Amino acid sequence: MFRWFGAVNFSPYTKVGDFAQHLRDGRLMASRCSRCGATSFPPRADCAACMSGEFEFVPLSGRASLQTYTKITAAPTGFEKLAPYVVGVADLEEGGRLLAWIGETIAEKEIAIGMKLQVVPRLFEELEEIKVYYTLERPGTSWSVVER
Repeated sequence: MFRWFGAVNFSPYTKVGDFAQHLRDGRLMASRCSRCGATSFPPRADCAACMSGEFEFVPLSGRASLQTYTKITAAPTGFEKLAPYVVGVADLEEGGRLLAWIGETIAEKEIAIGMKLQVVPRLFEELEEIKVYYTLERPGTSWSVVER
């Protein structure tokens, strides 16, 4: 069993479960449909384009561009101590989209729609569970598993 974003997945097996192991091994991966070639991030067990259940994992560079962003000043429950913070929606170069925190390598005054970014997974491992969130950083920012 592994934990994502605070929600527990109770299924004993999921077709995209290997995604967690790829992250632990330092690889950011997407799923690519074997039938139509559509790429999805985060990985999907079934293709959004053609509904096929056949896919393969493909590596991502993490290069992305910012589509939109917002500053959160009135944070939801559980995030009050973190406010204010900035989150953005980014499109990945190889396909897929994600919502992530704007990271420490980018000053708020430098944030601009269309800017080039690097997606950086932030992992915190605890026994068999894995917790992950993503930050959007300056291009070229590297990452590795964070031991706790």
